[in-house]
Amino acid sequence: MRRVFSLIVDNSSGVLSRVAGLFSRRGYNIDSLTVGETADPRFSRMTVVSIGDEDTLDQIVKQLRKLEDVRDIKVLEEGKSVFREIVMIKVKANASQRQDIAALCDIFRATIVDVAKDCLTVMLTGDNSKLEALSNLLSDYEVLELARTGLTALSRGSEDVVVLN
Repeated sequence: MRRVFSLIVDNSSGVLSRVAGLFSRRGYNIDSLTVGETADPRFSRMTVVSIGDEDTLDQIVKQLRKLEDVRDIKVLEEGKSVFREIVMIKVKANASQRQDIAALCDIFRATIVDVAKDCLTVMLTGDNSKLEALSNLLSDYEVLELARTGLTALSRGSEDVVVLN
């Protein structure tokens, strides 16, 4: 079972290391991890995706609550949250292939962010299935490099927004 955790943590050195260390010491796997400063520069938001059985995932929350740098923890649920990721794909493309790749990009609302003599770099934002679908179609061409940001997410609405002092 996959679970997405949204953490508000102190924006200070060593916090990422302590959170990742907790996962490592306990043998929990991190499938995806994104971190960025919030609107309040004293805090950062971490979006952590992990897979495990129910007991393991519940134990992760209990262990995270023990870390003094962790100010808030939410488990983000499908349908009640917005999940996004960015992928950048560098595809080898000669002049005759560029038009076909551009047409694929239009269908997915992807952006061509760089054009070189022998390749294109495409960027797409969306959920996992959208990113996978474009990646699969572009695999018909020679993919030179691929980079994914990892999942970032927020819950829908304003009911569970936490304001920290």
